[in-house]
Amino acid sequence: MAKAPAKAAPAHGEAAPAGKSKKKLIIIIAVAVLLLGGIGGGAAFFLSKKHSANKEKEQKAEPPKVAAFLPLEPFTVNLQSDAGDKYLQITMTLEVEGEEQAGLIKANMPQVRSRLLLLLSSKDANEIISVDGKEKLVQEIVEKVSQPFAAKGEPQKVNAVYFTSFVVQ
Repeated sequence: MAKAPAKAAPAHGEAAPAGKSKKKLIIIIAVAVLLLGGIGGGAAFFLSKKHSANKEKEQKAEPPKVAAFLPLEPFTVNLQSDAGDKYLQITMTLEVEGEEQAGLIKANMPQVRSRLLLLLSSKDANEIISVDGKEKLVQEIVEKVSQPFAAKGEPQKVNAVYFTSFVVQ
């Protein structure tokens, strides 16, 4: 009879370690879930912070440029013509990128006016009367005014030219 209780003890002993291993397994799984959740949350936090920092850098790097309008004094020039004397009286406004560009062009207005006088006086009356001729003239004016004022300097940022008066006689 002494042997019977010995058999029961190992069965009871086997049940006890199985219960402890289940508790250990549950604790290990819970710790692993918490650890992975913490790592995932931390990664999400740092990535979102890095992403928002990149957005802030992009916004700071590229502030929106507000166009500035720079009206020029009227020009009156003789045009090239085989049919007698032809004149062009023109008033225009330049659209430039910001007040800084407007100030730079104002500071170099003698060069701007000289370039435009040479360009306008080289035109034939029949060449600039049509809409296509005027559009081509706008492009040429943008190119002339955009040229750097100093050797190896930065070009001006002229967006458009608007004619406010255009008379050919």
